[in-house]
Amino acid sequence: MCRLVRPPARAYGQKHHHPTGLKLRDLSRPGRSPVHSTNAMAATSHPLSTHAAIQILHNGGNAMDAAIGACAVQCVVEPESTGIGGDCFCMYAPEGSVDIIAFNGSGRAPAAASVSAMTDRGVTSIERHSPHAVTIPGAIDAWGRLLADHGHMQLGDVLAPAIDYAENGFPISSRVHDDFNTQAEFLRDDPISASIYLPDGAAPAVGSLFRLPLLANTLKAIAEGGRDEFYSGWIAHDIVEHLQSLGGFHTMEDFASVAGEYVTPISSEFRGRTIMQCPPNGQGVIALLLLNMMQQLDIDPEGPLTADRIHTEIEACRLAYTARNLYIGDPAFGASPVEALLSETYAKELAAAIDPDRASVPTPDFALPRHRDTVYISVVDKDRNACSFINTLFFNFGSGITAPTSGVLLQNRGEGFTLEEGHPNCIEPRKRPLHTIIPAMVVENGRPAMSYGVMGGQYQSFGHMQFLTRHFDFGLDLQQAMDLPRFMADPFDGSIEMENAIGDDIRSELARRGHDITTPVKPIGGSQAIAIDWRSNVLTGASDPRKDGCAIGY
Repeated sequence: MCRLVRPPARAYGQKHHHPTGLKLRDLSRPGRSPVHSTNAMAATSHPLSTHAAIQILHNGGNAMDAAIGACAVQCVVEPESTGIGGDCFCMYAPEGSVDIIAFNGSGRAPAAASVSAMTDRGVTSIERHSPHAVTIPGAIDAWGRLLADHGHMQLGDVLAPAIDYAENGFPISSRVHDDFNTQAEFLRDDPISASIYLPDGAAPAVGSLFRLPLLANTLKAIAEGGRDEFYSGWIAHDIVEHLQSLGGFHTMEDFASVAGEYVTPISSEFRGRTIMQCPPNGQGVIALLLLNMMQQLDIDPEGPLTADRIHTEIEACRLAYTARNLYIGDPAFGASPVEALLSETYAKELAAAIDPDRASVPTPDFALPRHRDTVYISVVDKDRNACSFINTLFFNFGSGITAPTSGVLLQNRGEGFTLEEGHPNCIEPRKRPLHTIIPAMVVENGRPAMSYGVMGGQYQSFGHMQFLTRHFDFGLDLQQAMDLPRFMADPFDGSIEMENAIGDDIRSELARRGHDITTPVKPIGGSQAIAIDWRSNVLTGASDPRKDGCAIGY
């Protein structure tokens, strides 16, 4: 079994080669460096979104205004990844305060949805392209509330760049084209979605100009009428009537009752820093559990990509995600044991269960969807307001269901429910499903030190651990920590998705230990981060190369 040790104070890679303690990358090899600035910074997965955030900051907006404006742009230019028919979560540190604000903007099941109601209609499972996969979208409600409480600008002002791109067009970027192309067959199952996203029957080409006129009209209506136009006006009528025509339980009352909520962040200590996460129904507690487990184990002196280290992370992933699927759900329908999950005793027990020589037999699991997509945004402004913001449709193009008049593409978060009575994620009226999206922050020396997040659905909790340990334990800078090849244990069948850059010698050794290595259909996840150095007043940002985005500072 794995040896339980505390790592030395000077972890591998730290305080070597560079006064910051970070390794410098080999500048002669492909890659890019982190971005540095002193005034403000934004990092997103699309350059037009990052630029919109910077424009809003230049025009007097703060980090919250910029994050929501950037997200709205991504709902247009990355419509497969996110949309106003989805959900969002946010963490916000006002002016460098550690009194971090967390907001849960996840949607609920319709009031008439239940296991018995599904059974009466002959539903035996919640499928992706089904009205039952559509929970009531929480994003627009969250945007309106967060702007009113913490922004400087009006909703209409921050939506202006998104409206412009939807109305006048935007060029299709490389990753967006690839996402469209891989989902083309799925989109063809919905005539409305196909007519919008597959012009001439195929994915739009890289560099081609693309417009979303229906979405432009809807965003204009929201800009003028606010969140109520989405939840009580013609937009809600359009969505509800369409879902009901497909057999959905959704009503106008369900939309009118949408209200996100401020929640108390949860946290855990890691290497002398406090890692802040949103509480359940999100999976942030599992990211903290994984970090707690890593604190109990050796840091491999050879680096983060040895067979031993990869094996250890894979086994930790399996154990932590088994706990997630057993215990995490909507706390309003049954308490999630957050305190027990984050106890040192539990982390030690799980870490001790890792066999360093053999892969564990995957634990039986209930059915949850595997594939995913999301956008994550980080913004820090001149006053050091820091915003960690994430918005999602879940899968690429969500449920694939688009409302005919408003052009609102709807999420498939309801697919995260199960019809297994008594399970934490059994569907119930107005219940929120287990959510994968988890914005986060790092606090150090009594101040916010980093706003960061990882995209990729189920990967996100594991991805948080990988990113932070690669940065803090192995001395990689923010960009290097994102660039490094990724892998993850599939929490359903136990196979290991592993990016191609990991060599055959490591793959062979992992196979010898019993791991089933597979190649992911597309790169694993994405990420953004902005670190704040309070002594030098310098911001450092990074954006994941697996997406089309960038970090920009000034």
